[in-house]
Amino acid sequence: MDKPRAEKQSHRQPKAYQNTRFLESKDARALRILSEYLEPLSRFKRYGVQDTIVFMGSARLLSQEAAAAALAEAERTGTGVAAARTAAELSVYYEAARELAHRLTDWSKNLDHEERRFVVCTGGGPGIMEAANRGASEAKGLNVGLTISIPNEEFDNPFVSRELHVHFHYFFMRKFWFVYLAKAVVLFPGGFGTLDELFEILTLVQTRKMKKRMPIVLFGAKFWNEVVNFDALVKYGTISPGDVELFHRTDSIDEAYDIVTRGLTEYALGSPGAVL
Repeated sequence: MDKPRAEKQSHRQPKAYQNTRFLESKDARALRILSEYLEPLSRFKRYGVQDTIVFMGSARLLSQEAAAAALAEAERTGTGVAAARTAAELSVYYEAARELAHRLTDWSKNLDHEERRFVVCTGGGPGIMEAANRGASEAKGLNVGLTISIPNEEFDNPFVSRELHVHFHYFFMRKFWFVYLAKAVVLFPGGFGTLDELFEILTLVQTRKMKKRMPIVLFGAKFWNEVVNFDALVKYGTISPGDVELFHRTDSIDEAYDIVTRGLTEYALGSPGAVL
């Protein structure tokens, strides 16, 4: 009786685009960078997102409800009371971002040009980002969340439109998408990340690398005047006097709304899509 033939062992190699070991190597970094351009581009095209209103600000700010609960607990235990009181004071910015995003989403949905929606876009995290996505969601509008992989525990922002939640590895590709589709930017009080984004945007506008005209609003004038001394930069000649006119500082939701909608009407309605 013949012995069964030993089955030949397959040595077929995976195709290059299916080779995980290669795709995760330093030699394929260019492909990973390119994928963080092409995949979001495909998604934005699919859902008709051409123009965004970008909200930036601290991930640490709490809603008034959450801040009040934290303060009550701190006062009960006697620990962290000062920090809890500061958080309660800063929670007004969470509520302002929420209301402003809601109003801007309502405004954009009521434009005559349905295809010209101005979609709220954030970094997809907690704090000010959650507040803006929340306001847009409560206005029943699509909104974008551009999250980033960092060592901190992942945060699920439930208010981002699921189909428009894009997750990045590279900070510079994430910042590219913040700016590329932006037709207005509103910056609330924040830390290193917010300051980094603010100065990158101002540099692009100042140097005319970004030629499109768009309103830039710094919400929370007291915070911004204390944290960034723009007048000192003018005094020492490191920026021009006209550079402080690249943005608007305000504490008023109504004024921020007027600045953004007026700027979008004047500069953006006639130029759909990305313009650099």
